[in-house]
Amino acid sequence: MPYMPPAELPRCAVVDLGSNSVRLVVFEGRGRNPMPIFNEKAVLRLGRGLQGTGRLNDEAVAQALTVMGRYAAIARAMGANPFEVLATAAVRDAANGPDFVAALAGQMPGVPIRILAGEEEAALSAQGLLCGIPHADGVLADIGGGSLEFVRLEQGRPGIGQTLKLGVIRLAERAGGDPMQARAIAEQDLLGVPWLGEMSGRDLFLVGGAWRALARIHLAQTAYPLNMVHHYTIGRDEARDLAGMIISASRRTLERMPGVPRRRIDDLPFAAVVLRRVLRSTGVRRVVFSAAGLREGWYMRQIEPPKRDEDPLLAAGIDFARRFGRDPALPPALVTWTDPLFPGEPAEHRRLREASCWLSDVGSHEHPEYRAEQTFLHVLRQPGVGMDHQERAFLGLALALRYEAEPDAGFLQTARQLLSPEAVRRATILGMALRLAYTLSAGTLDLLRATRLEVGGALTLRLAQGSGVFAGESVTRRLDRLGQAMGLATTTEAG
Repeated sequence: MPYMPPAELPRCAVVDLGSNSVRLVVFEGRGRNPMPIFNEKAVLRLGRGLQGTGRLNDEAVAQALTVMGRYAAIARAMGANPFEVLATAAVRDAANGPDFVAALAGQMPGVPIRILAGEEEAALSAQGLLCGIPHADGVLADIGGGSLEFVRLEQGRPGIGQTLKLGVIRLAERAGGDPMQARAIAEQDLLGVPWLGEMSGRDLFLVGGAWRALARIHLAQTAYPLNMVHHYTIGRDEARDLAGMIISASRRTLERMPGVPRRRIDDLPFAAVVLRRVLRSTGVRRVVFSAAGLREGWYMRQIEPPKRDEDPLLAAGIDFARRFGRDPALPPALVTWTDPLFPGEPAEHRRLREASCWLSDVGSHEHPEYRAEQTFLHVLRQPGVGMDHQERAFLGLALALRYEAEPDAGFLQTARQLLSPEAVRRATILGMALRLAYTLSAGTLDLLRATRLEVGGALTLRLAQGSGVFAGESVTRRLDRLGQAMGLATTTEAG
């Protein structure tokens, strides 16, 4: 009998049936941030040979029917509803695409199978990108095996979308396996997207497995402190140099490179060719890699419109507080309590402080000897898509210090490498303040309300008489540590 998920954690599932690979993702819940609980991929290369034959690869079709039967069984057993298949470039362009879809329907009775037009594929990719990077501004480029989709982005609003036959498998076949010939083809095809030239000085957002493979190579080569592709950002020149290195490398060299996915080796030179041509056509200043795309775009269409507009960072913090914290009413009070320490802060800084307050009790059930480190790693490495690497580092550092980590603890080095000195200072002040707040209040709203901080010539802690809160040794010590972080003397007063 299929598993029946609880009503508050419904499941849904989607299959991305692409030219290169087929992937099943099962999501749990209907919150603002997608929570994948199952993810399986099979590299079938359905689109291999399509350029010459006009048909899906026969061997891959047989394999796909077997794999899709498994995916249907998994989705059914996990209680996923809705469950849908999204077919992209290879299926929509192949002469035998309709026959394949009919065979799939027989293998997966009752499961909707949608063949996406290029424009719809681009729209879903854009919605997925904006799920994780809500205010993206510039151009989205989503590369698959059969096509390359572009979407213009204006401060988080998707605009013009266009699809080209520049997927890595199709481009390799059009170019006869020659990267130099592929460059000429890409240059010519990109002329058909004239608005790319208006992207100078903005950002290029890359979606798709071939792009992510390039990011993994760069992560490994630079010994970047966080092994996470999503939100990984590099400058235009770094991206150009990376692409140039991949184009010029022999297959043997690519095989020896750290971080190179073996199944992507044949695709890498053509992904690099397209990236270099897109960089030249757009004049963008930065490249931002995204792990969110078509599948997350599909997920966003399953949730209620008001949720889609929530801030993903704050939504994640609230969700964590409800699942792991002891009192979800406390975090908003902590925001107000710490207000005096950050006068005139920019909205983006306040947003991070608010998220830190929501996350401030998520380690309450961890072993006390490892609470600081476990909380740091939990926040830094959580699978959510709604925060960049610097935000992860800030939250992790602030919460580790809230749980009494020593500022020079070795495990905090990752955060210090990712943050500016000014951000480290803000995270330190906030972490010390949260530590003091929990010491005073024992994590309760009533006791916190009996205290307040004032900042003038000194940092003053005011305690209400008869409230059960007093300035014992641990309170005084933590107040002094907070004062030192702020460069202020400290005092405690009644009232």
